[in-house]
Amino acid sequence: MKRREVLAVAVVLVSLAGVWSAADAQKRQLAMGSTQTSSSHYAYFVGAAKAINLLVPELNVTVVETGATVDNMKRMQKGQLDLGLVTTDQMYLAWKGQDIWKDTPFEGVRQLWGYSVSANYVTVREDTGVKSVHELTGKKFNPGIRGSAVEKQTEAVFGILGIKPEWQRMGTADAVDAMKDKRIVGFAKAGAGYALDASTMDIATQVALRTLPFGEDDMKTVRADRPYLPWIKVPAGSIKGMGEFWTTASLAFVGATKQMPADVAYKVVKAIWEGQDHQPQGVMGAAYRNPRGTIEHALSPLHAGAIRYYREIGLKVPDELVPPEAR
Repeated sequence: MKRREVLAVAVVLVSLAGVWSAADAQKRQLAMGSTQTSSSHYAYFVGAAKAINLLVPELNVTVVETGATVDNMKRMQKGQLDLGLVTTDQMYLAWKGQDIWKDTPFEGVRQLWGYSVSANYVTVREDTGVKSVHELTGKKFNPGIRGSAVEKQTEAVFGILGIKPEWQRMGTADAVDAMKDKRIVGFAKAGAGYALDASTMDIATQVALRTLPFGEDDMKTVRADRPYLPWIKVPAGSIKGMGEFWTTASLAFVGATKQMPADVAYKVVKAIWEGQDHQPQGVMGAAYRNPRGTIEHALSPLHAGAIRYYREIGLKVPDELVPPEAR
């Protein structure tokens, strides 16, 4: 090839590289908080980001590993995340400025869509001999991922029931190792729907485990104090060898702030519901394979852009879920 032709090809390649770079730069970048990579929920967020990026070319969503709900919400409040995993109870408390949000209320938090109803399981090593949640007082126990809704929920529920473990604060990977090494008796962890999550199944490959149920009286006692905390009755057979039983639950949503432009929120929510082929279904609760589940389980306002989508497909959004900016 002649020198002049080589130079011409080089100029073309440089020009194309410039176009591609400009195209990437023109995309709106969104940081989406998830949870820890060892959780089944992390895979869901990878799939959700893939769906959005494929169906909304002008957006580029990046999944960020975090400490889950409370951590995500605090980062959104500081402008460090654009959207992320949240649970309905913590969204409600933050919006109302109650409990751990009393000094830092988050009135501007908004819900986008719900994706999972997960049982929160209290799991212990079988060799500890612990057979009831009420026997955990004084025992070394991990209440959930540091910064997660499960952690805060476990603390609240145990406190109401008078259960006082020796709390061991750590992330999922450390809790898995601590269970295997017998440094803790057990931990609390959101499942994948009614199933045990991947990290718990990892422990079970080396250690015999026992899932501890709550009694109906426990549930009623907690509900009397915290009516917004979700409980579910786990169907018989969901956990090998166990009949149906009560446990707390995580109603997992994806939230954002009201600062996210309505057109962006609309496109994101639309992509999620129209791009489910790209999202792992295992962690999605049956109620959330239909947008109606989002409307039925939300406890605090939806984002204006999300409301536009839900109304567009014929769903009625209750007045209490419509924020001032969407009226």
